[in-house]
Amino acid sequence: MTDAAKVRRHAERVRELVASVVRSQIKDPRLGMITITDARITADLRDATVFYTVLGDAAAQAGTAAALDSAKGMLRSTVGKALGLRHSPTLTFVLDDVQDQVKHIDDLLAAARNADAEVQRLAARAEYAGEAQPYRLDEDETDEDETAESDTDENVDDARGGERR
Repeated sequence: MTDAAKVRRHAERVRELVASVVRSQIKDPRLGMITITDARITADLRDATVFYTVLGDAAAQAGTAAALDSAKGMLRSTVGKALGLRHSPTLTFVLDDVQDQVKHIDDLLAAARNADAEVQRLAARAEYAGEAQPYRLDEDETDEDETAESDTDENVDDARGGERR
């Protein structure tokens, strides 16, 4: 079983090595403005996934993917030698679409902000559907309750021997 800290260190080293090799040794004209964003490696250190972003349109992304695929063997041998492992990890390159996700989240937040503003605008003009006091209070019942309470107070005084007023 491999230590998790060791796996993280190897993944970080793979990211640094791939970025260095892409910057200095790969001379493929299809390679666009690439940034290696992350690398993850399995616990058995056999498979590594490298995430990258490309500045440009879909054609630049496709060209960069093809260039990385053609340079995969050289990158794998460089990573294997530098890591000093028994087996060089296989490299898989995945386009990291962080910018698309950020734009999507920003659009969702803007839509939520607009919906909240609309709800507040509607709530400012809102009125109760019925009366402000939804329960009916009979004026006669409230007067009888008050007189019954005052009679009870007088009866308590009489029972104690107090004076009647």
